[in-house]
Amino acid sequence: MNRRQFLSSAGVAAIGVAGLTGFSTLQTLGAGNTPMKRLAMLLLMDTRSTGRLSLSTVAGNSSLLGGPVTRTAGFNQSYLGPTIIMQNGPLGINVHNTLDEPITTHWHGLMVPGEHDGGPHLAIRSGGRWKPDVNISQPSATAWYHSHIHGRTAPQVYYGLAGAIHVTDGRDDYRGLPAEYGVDDLTLILQDRRFDRSGRMVYAPSMMDRMQGFVGNRILVNGQADTTAVVPRGIVRLRLLNASNARTYNLYFDDTRPLHLIATDGGYLPAPVGLDMLRLSPGERAEVLVDFSGAGAPVLMSDPQQAYGVLQFATDDTTARIVKIPPSLDGQLSDLAGSVTRTRNISLDMGMGGMMMGGGAFAINGRPFDMGRIDFEVDLGSVERWLVRSTMIAHPFHVHGVRFRVVSENGRPPRPENTGWKDTVLVKGETEIVARFDQPASTSSPYMFHCHILEHEDAGMMAQFTVS
Repeated sequence: MNRRQFLSSAGVAAIGVAGLTGFSTLQTLGAGNTPMKRLAMLLLMDTRSTGRLSLSTVAGNSSLLGGPVTRTAGFNQSYLGPTIIMQNGPLGINVHNTLDEPITTHWHGLMVPGEHDGGPHLAIRSGGRWKPDVNISQPSATAWYHSHIHGRTAPQVYYGLAGAIHVTDGRDDYRGLPAEYGVDDLTLILQDRRFDRSGRMVYAPSMMDRMQGFVGNRILVNGQADTTAVVPRGIVRLRLLNASNARTYNLYFDDTRPLHLIATDGGYLPAPVGLDMLRLSPGERAEVLVDFSGAGAPVLMSDPQQAYGVLQFATDDTTARIVKIPPSLDGQLSDLAGSVTRTRNISLDMGMGGMMMGGGAFAINGRPFDMGRIDFEVDLGSVERWLVRSTMIAHPFHVHGVRFRVVSENGRPPRPENTGWKDTVLVKGETEIVARFDQPASTSSPYMFHCHILEHEDAGMMAQFTVS
């Protein structure tokens, strides 16, 4: 697909895909001599040498489309936050909230106790600080962080309070994996945002937006629109994070080159898995290897039935350090099914009637979220099977404080992207998961489980549990 065709696909997407309306095209990728706008990586914050992490919220004004400024927020910058690298061991954290409303900082994908998890009970007041001393102890993975204030998660994440995390053991050279940040190892935060005709980002969800989840009409990657990712010729690693409020992506390349899946939410697979398409719902992460050694400028696309472009790629005149896909990796996938001590049934409930009447349209097991109610009490060290069912639409289901294995989806083996360690999975019908609960969580700082469509979470499709 050339640049003219990419512009055309963006226009088709704008007309044909629900929520993607086309008052703007990708002008910076236009034909002729128009200069290419290169995708920038977010600031890298490496905590490995200091064992310290300092974040401060920033109230910003950002011109995300190059036009009118939009009120935004971020960590240490005006929109989004730095990419944080951390390793196993002690990590002293200091989060300063300078905004005029409370936030939390949830470490989505970190295996830490409830008191360090950053859930709704751990609010940081305006002007306040949160200083947990955390011990990181888990396999290498791509995680992320975002605010998690009950009732305000959707707008706070939408306006920028989110960022990516790399948990690393320093052994990627041994694995034969690309590992140079921003060169052959790209962290890509995928978001859809809604802009008015002046180019200003807006968040004003209607009743239908709250029922379906708020979707945008433009795609941003790392907070940037209309950019090209420039990569060396060879094998490049893409760390894909869906930080959208509600949109699920079905990712593929327009020239049909495969995506070699090497890691899911919770860490590496035993070996790469070649995929033609990768589904990524809100909250999920996936790491893929892509071969850019050939000619062409491929486009990462989504939703082939009503296709739209996500990110253009181009190669420079350098050669990548890694030139072949490794045949195997060292991910360990424990079979937990034989250790199950309890089975629980979980229903993700929504109904238009409850909303129309002013009642609770969003709930889990028939009960909207209540900060003062503990829904489950789980034994520390136990293994449980959860049968999770969705109603009406598919819901991305996230569990705090654990990695789980997907056993089945609607009675069939899980999709390839769900065969590794997970903390978030898209539930359409019934999904069976098995998890071991190795971190404690008290009644004062319980773990959450919830739909990761943020409007659903804020409206009550969330519950909480202790581990002791």
